[in-house]
Amino acid sequence: MASFGPPSSGSSHLATKVELTISCENLMDMDIFSKSDPLCALYINTTDYNWYEFGRTEMILNCLNPKFAKKFVLDYYFETVQRLKFCVYDIDNNTHDLSDDDFLGELELTLGQIVSSKQLTRPLLLPDRRPAGHGSITICAEEITDTRIANFEVSARRLDKKYLWWSDPFLEFFKQTETGWQLAHRTEVVKNNVNPTWRPFRISLRALCGGDAEKTIRVDCFDHHISGSHSLIGSFKTTLAQLQEASHSSPVEFECINPKKQNKKDYKNSGVICVKRCQVEREFTFLDYIMGGCQLNFTIAIDFTGSNGDPRTPQSLHYINPEGYNEYLAAIWAVGNVVQDYDSTKMFPVFGFGAQVPPLGQVSHEFPINFDAANPFCAGIEGVVTAYQQCLPQLKLWGPTNFSPVINHVACFARQALQQHTASQYFVLLIITDGVITDMDQTRSAIVNASRLPMSIIIVGVGGEDFSAMEFLDSDDSLLRAPNNEIAARDIVQFVPFRQFQGNRVALAQSVLAELPDQVTSFFNSYKLKPPNTSNAPELL
Repeated sequence: MASFGPPSSGSSHLATKVELTISCENLMDMDIFSKSDPLCALYINTTDYNWYEFGRTEMILNCLNPKFAKKFVLDYYFETVQRLKFCVYDIDNNTHDLSDDDFLGELELTLGQIVSSKQLTRPLLLPDRRPAGHGSITICAEEITDTRIANFEVSARRLDKKYLWWSDPFLEFFKQTETGWQLAHRTEVVKNNVNPTWRPFRISLRALCGGDAEKTIRVDCFDHHISGSHSLIGSFKTTLAQLQEASHSSPVEFECINPKKQNKKDYKNSGVICVKRCQVEREFTFLDYIMGGCQLNFTIAIDFTGSNGDPRTPQSLHYINPEGYNEYLAAIWAVGNVVQDYDSTKMFPVFGFGAQVPPLGQVSHEFPINFDAANPFCAGIEGVVTAYQQCLPQLKLWGPTNFSPVINHVACFARQALQQHTASQYFVLLIITDGVITDMDQTRSAIVNASRLPMSIIIVGVGGEDFSAMEFLDSDDSLLRAPNNEIAARDIVQFVPFRQFQGNRVALAQSVLAELPDQVTSFFNSYKLKPPNTSNAPELL
């Protein structure tokens, strides 16, 4: 839900929000013993002609004709050329970096071309502009004018057993369009269960039925195979109007019919899908909350562990060169200058961790860099930079690298804000670090707990060390689990490696903050908290 490439500040034009749905066909098969595992990354060309990554779809295992459920939401400006590049990769590892994955092709074009076509299919190309095999990409664009969503609770019973005594079922919801069926949502897979209950989920009415309660919706139930050749258990068709009749006391039930079996003697169905809840609500946007009085509270945590190197030497990540630059300062400036516009006080608490601090030289994993525990605030980003520069000579970089103390610190304030039952405050913790986390179990628990609070965590990795731990925490494809197996309520971590942006401050800020608007709106909407200055009158649905 981030914006990019807006007109000059003096322009009176407003952006139109556009949602892009991506699918591919006939991708190259780069794996020897299985099929490619594709993912599509969207890159945007900034005004200085550098590409930065805007977002990624989910990765789909063993599939050469993927339909991606995750969509991209962009701001479209009619009067601005907004260049996009869609790159498809075969994911071979768990790292965030895509350069070590097989490239399956790309398409470069403008957002205007997509919007004017509504649906556009083009061949995928290799970097030398040769065709990427027979691969193609299809992009569907839809203007966002309807912000209503449907909240679902769905289970099933007596599904067909596809493997001995069980199946691994998941559901796919499709919207009927002029050009065929378009994937609207895919649930998670429930393992080894023919009577599954899926986690509650939400689908925008725009994606589900275009806002038309009588438009046909198709639901497919599959048995998941790791090979990618999922077995169809059965399907049914319905409408939003029928789904809305559901309630916990009286679920709406649909027979799951497998077309290959329906002509067999004595065949009834392949199971029953039970919709226990389909409640339509208005979903407030990020701007609704910001313009309605919600404040973003921005906290910075800086890694002062010994692995950064002696700040007095040019090899150190904390070394401030004659131009007053290092990667820590660049990250603070880039992200802070954007976020501070949403904080009316512009007073930012800033903490360090992993250093020996004065006057006693004890190791601390949560100390204010101005050394004033009663008032850890810095005035504006300039104040943050000044405090950082002044504290460095007084510290002895040490270790280990513990994240959980600062996460739990901010979570305390987020928890207090949640108890007020308003959408007046949301907390953003920016952690700038050079590498491996030492207290991974405690950090996982802290993040899972914080996922139920009005809070997001942005991690910027500086230097060139191993960031696999950060990528693990940024759980784009599956929700993070704590050591006790408790699952996060939502994804609240965004990780970005600083050096990927090569000093492009604008691109860094846009990439780092790309997921934040959606994290803010998904949290407050899930708790049914309206913007503070919104009327309490009932919404017309």
